[in-house]
Amino acid sequence: MQFFGRNKELKKLQDLLEKRSSSLIVIKGRRRIGKSRLAQEFSKSMKTFTFMGLTPEIGITAQNEKENFAKQLEINTGLKGIKAEDWNDLFWNLSNFTKEGRIIIILDEINWMGTNDPTFLAKLKSAWDLYFSQNFELIMILTGSMSGWIDKNILSSTGFLGRISLDLTIDELPLHQCIQFWAEFSTKTSAYEIFKILSVTGGVPRYLEEINPKISAEENLMQLCFEKEGFLFREFDNIFSDLFSRRAGIYKKIIQTLIESNKSIKKICEIIEVEKSGVISDYLDDLTKIGYISRDYTWSLKTGKDSKFSNYRLKDNYIRFYLKYIEPNKSKISRNIFSRPVAWDTIMGLQFENLILNNRHKIMKLIGIPLEDVVNENPYFQTKTIAHDGCQIDYLIQTKYNCLYLCEVKFSKNHIRKNVIQEIEDKIDRLDIGKKRFSIKPILIHVNGVEDGIIKSGYFSKIIDFSQLLHSKSIT
Repeated sequence: MQFFGRNKELKKLQDLLEKRSSSLIVIKGRRRIGKSRLAQEFSKSMKTFTFMGLTPEIGITAQNEKENFAKQLEINTGLKGIKAEDWNDLFWNLSNFTKEGRIIIILDEINWMGTNDPTFLAKLKSAWDLYFSQNFELIMILTGSMSGWIDKNILSSTGFLGRISLDLTIDELPLHQCIQFWAEFSTKTSAYEIFKILSVTGGVPRYLEEINPKISAEENLMQLCFEKEGFLFREFDNIFSDLFSRRAGIYKKIIQTLIESNKSIKKICEIIEVEKSGVISDYLDDLTKIGYISRDYTWSLKTGKDSKFSNYRLKDNYIRFYLKYIEPNKSKISRNIFSRPVAWDTIMGLQFENLILNNRHKIMKLIGIPLEDVVNENPYFQTKTIAHDGCQIDYLIQTKYNCLYLCEVKFSKNHIRKNVIQEIEDKIDRLDIGKKRFSIKPILIHVNGVEDGIIKSGYFSKIIDFSQLLHSKSIT
């Protein structure tokens, strides 16, 4: 499969080739986001040793991981009969083949390798210091989907302190790179048709690889999501069992609270009927670091500083779509008696909002806001008090020139109607800006057109069509 995007990430990796010292690199991000593909693309013209941990299924032991590594070491080096008794011996054997020259070592899904063995990371650190780092042209890449595990055990570990040359978190592909998966069909496919696919896949490369650009969005989604052989029909169980194992149930409960709307940690705890505690905070932190949810802080418009209030948002479009539409019909789909899903327009607004928020820097560029002018930006919410009403804004940008760019992200399968103007006026009226004077510039972001009356009104400072994010190659 052709490799798309990741230009900035590849540039950061390639810059390390100019160093005159060894490099230890961490690449992390959600499953299917392209960590392994990025490492492979970077190393494709160099001598590379690749190892992958075993999927953490029930019964997999620390010894199984060593045996798996030993077998891969035999394949990589041609050695036979390598003993899998101790990580020290395994790393020493590998080091004998990596003493000189430009060498890349990839330890893929390192969290799988090390989860069941408390000595694994200590021995890897020792091997790095004693053997691998002595080759100034060697680069070792550690990839993993459990970003929280990596943060705790590697990035924040005193053992690896000062040894990590580059820490990369891989996010979804930007929209203008996603469209490359449509190849020559991209110019023949409407932005709305492409949106329907992206509303489910997001910018996850592995999911986009499965689309067939020759058929309609509905046919693609039917095959991928609503047939028992479909890739996205099976995917949820795969990623949750791989990542969370015995704790999958509690993580799923947390995510289910966010299907319909964003919520505070207090509200999440109320719904799943648990006490607010450090444990729940850790679970939310894990889901945030992996990339399935986002923690969105609101802020004071008077000072521009983040407040203590935050809401959690389900930012992963596939997971929301699965829990909302696939899982409730799983039994029928498995028995081949499910024909076609009901219209899913009810959650398309949230899916559209996620795509926009995941491409917020592109929105700023289309509006013409330099990053250095931004005081704060995020989905904005104002809780109701005696002094003022509650207010929620899809995306708000505050600049140092006292401008508020109020972005309304609006999905409709038909043209957006003029009543959206009154909706925005109501939000502006509820905003608590005190005595500070702001210029408020309304921005409308849509996917399927607007009525002529909106354009003629001149109300919006800018109207952004989703197609501008798909086809604007100049936006990087």
